[in-house]
Amino acid sequence: MTTSGAPVTQQTPQAPSTDSTEPELSGVRNFRDVGGLPTVDGRQVRHGRLFRSGHLAHATAADAAFLAGLGLHTVFDFRNAADQRLEGPDVELPGVRNVNIPLTDPADGAEFWKMVRDGDLDQLRSVLSGSRGADRMADSYRTIIRQRTAEHSRVLHALAEDSVPALMHCAAGKDRAGLSIAVSLLAVGVERDAIEADYLKSNDPHRRYKMHRSDSSPAGLSAEVVELLNPLFDARAEYLRAAFDTIEETWGTTDRYLAEGLGLSPETRERLRDRLVEDAV
Repeated sequence: MTTSGAPVTQQTPQAPSTDSTEPELSGVRNFRDVGGLPTVDGRQVRHGRLFRSGHLAHATAADAAFLAGLGLHTVFDFRNAADQRLEGPDVELPGVRNVNIPLTDPADGAEFWKMVRDGDLDQLRSVLSGSRGADRMADSYRTIIRQRTAEHSRVLHALAEDSVPALMHCAAGKDRAGLSIAVSLLAVGVERDAIEADYLKSNDPHRRYKMHRSDSSPAGLSAEVVELLNPLFDARAEYLRAAFDTIEETWGTTDRYLAEGLGLSPETRERLRDRLVEDAV
């Protein structure tokens, strides 16, 4: 999620992965390795170097054992304090560094997300009807790109130095983690279409968060409520494109964003490529 306290999505049952090589994790949603994505120069992201998921607070013992077996150096947790109070801390993985870099202020949107969980239909209509929900999401992506350059710079410098293999997550693994993965992939030259395709995998039924509302009655989870909430909890191409457009509107090019916005030197970008990219098979 992009703001505090929102472990909510359209109600969908757990479904098996369509990728037979992808692990089935019981208590961690939206896990995947971004290895194999193509770069613009004909190479690909290395497998086993960069992973993404939802939070690890509810990981089972089997989940934790699988994650511990990945050889992770660092887990980047982009949740804020409100998220952590709501969901709990990540499980501890032996020998793995956990770095918390909140990408939203703990107070940002707290009342909004309380309304999402607890508000009645009239309240939801007043805030989310029409294009309001989607507009809020696109605006949040733009804001993170413009205002969280220091945080994204910290992540990329860490990856270039010593923090690989790494796992990035937020609450649902869709928005804050999705943007951080996207920025990391841009930095090593992954094709934008491939970044978008990976981002949209968060919509797969077995990846999505289950809906939690204080009113669990049919009225509280009615078709209209789900429709109103969907823009908040979908991964939509228009959101990611809003982020990409903001890079170009603010810095002119991706290279200038990386150099001036995130302070990445050519040498740092080369170290990133060495760690994350290999020749295509």
